[in-house]
Amino acid sequence: MIEIKKSPTSKIDKTNFDNLVFGQVFTDHMMECDYKNGEWQKPVIKPYGPLSLDPSARVFHYGQAVFEGMKAYKDKDDKIWLFRPEENFNRINRSSERLAIPEFPKEYFFNALVELLKLEKDWIKKGFGNSLYLRPFVIATEPGVSASAAKEYKFMIICSPAQAYYSGEVRVKFSEKYSRAADGGVGYAKAAGNYGAQFYPTNLVKEEGFQQIIWTDANSHEYLEEAGTMNIFFRIGDKLITAPTNDRILDGVTRKSVIALAKENNIDIEIRRVSVQEVIEAAENNELMEIFGSGTATVINPVAGFGHKDKKFELPKLENSYASFFKDKLMKIQYNEAEDKFGWRYEVK
Repeated sequence: MIEIKKSPTSKIDKTNFDNLVFGQVFTDHMMECDYKNGEWQKPVIKPYGPLSLDPSARVFHYGQAVFEGMKAYKDKDDKIWLFRPEENFNRINRSSERLAIPEFPKEYFFNALVELLKLEKDWIKKGFGNSLYLRPFVIATEPGVSASAAKEYKFMIICSPAQAYYSGEVRVKFSEKYSRAADGGVGYAKAAGNYGAQFYPTNLVKEEGFQQIIWTDANSHEYLEEAGTMNIFFRIGDKLITAPTNDRILDGVTRKSVIALAKENNIDIEIRRVSVQEVIEAAENNELMEIFGSGTATVINPVAGFGHKDKKFELPKLENSYASFFKDKLMKIQYNEAEDKFGWRYEVK
């Protein structure tokens, strides 16, 4: 089913695994599958390398591109695991549908992932925090600049070795002007343009000493929705609160996992709209204990402080934080070091 063309050489011996910059080193192979004549062709695993595309390929002109972020982990016995890969498969097809891209077959997706990971198994290093980041993506390749959905596409998977992700202390600013997404838009999809549109407002807050933005709703800027490229959680007292998903908010796999773990561990969690005013009042009353983001790359990213308009707030440094609790629980499941009560692990055989 899958054609495999092995690379004659490997870059692995020239790779410094002790000093990896996230997303800048790639493995020896990639998966490529073209959509032509109304159907997906035979997937091919081939040596990693540049693509040749027509300058009029529609991805360059109309942004028909979606992607996913996943990781593969190696346990102490050299077994390789994925974490909830069916969620990623379903979501890339939901994203594709929103951008008028044809659905990718499930059998192709999983067979390609497994064969690719078997080839690249030596790139997955053991040890808590080490992983192989996987980037499935789809782009419109049909030549032509007429403003319509393409009839030709390329589905690819590339792999990048990753270390434990330490971002240092992160401070965020609540957005007052710019929005990540609007009602009826593509906010729930992992569309490439969603992320490109974030860079400019994020650069503005960096000039003020913040690292990320917490996006607010586009209509009123009164409700907090996402942080940078992550879903966001607030702990007020011992209550954990996160915004519900909608067509503006990405249905994060890590977010769903945190919610499930909170319920299993009897942590009081509410999934509801979170207002800017509620969080500011909680901070002023010393009731705001934590803010943290969740996502594939970082797993859980604690927030040290936040800003709104001209005010800045620092969060307490907790010894037993919810952020560290959830990160530990999730990573132990991902690395096969704890019982998987939810059936989230997927073994690559």
